This record gives sequence, structure tokens and C-alpha cells, in this order.
Amino acid sequence: MSGYAIREDDLTGGEILALLQFHLDEMHRWSPPESVHAMPAERLRQSDVTFFSAWDGEALAGCGAIKRLDPRHGEIKAMRVAPAYRGKGAGRVILLHLLGEARARGFARVSLETGRPEAFVPAQRLYRAHGFVECAPFADYARNDFSMCMTLEL
Repeated sequence: MSGYAIREDDLTGGEILALLQFHLDEMHRWSPPESVHAMPAERLRQSDVTFFSAWDGEALAGCGAIKRLDPRHGEIKAMRVAPAYRGKGAGRVILLHLLGEARARGFARVSLETGRPEAFVPAQRLYRAHGFVECAPFADYARNDFSMCMTLEL
């Protein structure tokens, strides 16, 4: 599929923490404050979330996580590709890994929240290419003009 190695990550390495900070900074740059749903490292370390990093040799290519909402429903969180790896298949590999994890855990559905504006179109395109469709807000998300919730039946 690719040369990326996907590893479960404990979120202690400097490279992953820097990528997560970049992710948080970007979400604050492109999103209204009430629509920033990105999780900081401390939250991603909690037991309802499993976090993965994608590596190209020694270089960090990206990351993603799966959060257990209930026994049959998971949520994709912290999807981020390092700028040098945009358009090189890292996001696809991470997403496919997370979907495999969801299936292995017996989830019937996986959902996510992303933004509607132009800055989020590449993410929307990736999710749609893998079968995600727009859905009503789930979990604690609220309907608004900024957020887009998407789901995939497994």
C-alpha cells in the first residue's frame, strides 16, 4: 500500500507533540473558537482514545486517533498530515488504518467532525473518497454553519 509504518503512539515524543501543536494552531487559525474540537495531547492519552502515528522511515508523516463513543460507534480524531507529506498518501494510509481498527473493535459506524470552509475541502474529499457521507451532529456536536459531521457505516 505504501512505505508508511503506522504505530500506536503514547504521545510523548517531541515530533508528535509538535505536529499536534501545529494541528491545534491550524484549527484555531481556521475555525471559530466554539468550533475548535481538536483534542490536546493530554485528552488524546485517555483510555477512550487510541492514537497512531505514521512514519516514513524516521520522518513523522502524520497522525490520527480513534475515540470510542459507545460499543458500536467510534469517532475519528486528530487526523493531521505533516505539511511535507500532503498529497503523498499519508492521510489515506492513516484513515484506512483507523477504519481497520474500528472494524476490529466491532464498531458498526465511524463518524467525524470537520469544517465546511475551503481550508477543510481536502479533508472532506479524503473522507468522501472512502465512503463517508454528511450526517446530523452526533455526540456533543451542535448544528452550525461551520461544522460538518460525516459518518460511515462499516
